[in-house]
Amino acid sequence: MTQTDSPGETGKQPGERPGERGGLRYRLEWGLLSFALWLLRLMPPDTASAVMGKAWRLFARFNSRHRRALGNLSKAMPDLSAAEHRLILLGMWENLGRIAAETLQLDRLVADPDRFEYDVDAVRDAVGDSGAVVVSLHAGNWEVTAMGGLAAGWQPVGVYQTIKNPLVDKLVYDLRARIYPGGLYAKSHETARRLLSIARSGGRTAMLADLQDRRGAVIPFFGRDAWATVYPATIARAAGVPLVASRVVRLPGNRFRIEARIVEMPRTGDRKADALAATQRYHALFEQWIRENPSQWMWIMRKWL
Repeated sequence: MTQTDSPGETGKQPGERPGERGGLRYRLEWGLLSFALWLLRLMPPDTASAVMGKAWRLFARFNSRHRRALGNLSKAMPDLSAAEHRLILLGMWENLGRIAAETLQLDRLVADPDRFEYDVDAVRDAVGDSGAVVVSLHAGNWEVTAMGGLAAGWQPVGVYQTIKNPLVDKLVYDLRARIYPGGLYAKSHETARRLLSIARSGGRTAMLADLQDRRGAVIPFFGRDAWATVYPATIARAAGVPLVASRVVRLPGNRFRIEARIVEMPRTGDRKADALAATQRYHALFEQWIRENPSQWMWIMRKWL
């Protein structure tokens, strides 16, 4: 279960031809990514993951996003030493490098059931035949979150954020779509309406919900004000279906544990207040999970005010 935006009727379709402006740059980016895909797929998945992880650990810290990540981490976890902050961020870059390689080998990764273990039975039983809205975060390898839904016997529907380059977007979309048998939809106003209908009819939708959303609400996160999307909780509250939080934990040996928990949804006369309270609850759970494995979360994002 992943956050991306699949082709909504009001947005671009994956692979839509770029306009003249940026067309050459888009083709160059697509060509480079296609070459990287070809090169990485010459290697076994574990080798590609390790090589990319080590490369990112060595070199990614020299870009400007490293400074942002260090600022976020220092303010969120000030009790840790500078040396601990440094080790966490080196681990973060290695994890992100591994995810980059694993995304380009996603079909091979998910075809190996021995890579995955699950803690989803309680949520599956609680949801029953109902629809559900699943929220996850940029941790472990979020690209395989949908495997938890498949293990529960669901046909997960994914929501993702489109990539500006339509050629690259189509390439990545094709890699992801195979693990979302219920459909993979791009974030758009049309998708928002569609997801409410899907939830009411028993579908289970998954999306990443830890990104900044300036159209959302301000909530506490690591003791600081942060922007949060209330969209997933709003859909769950309006549809009257369970809200589920899920995470992926990277394990030794390039394996993953996928966990899911029910997020309590208030049921008062104020739907907006209920959705906000639920959003705060799953962010509190996100914070707990991040503290358990801080090097597996993406500290580079602009989350806080």
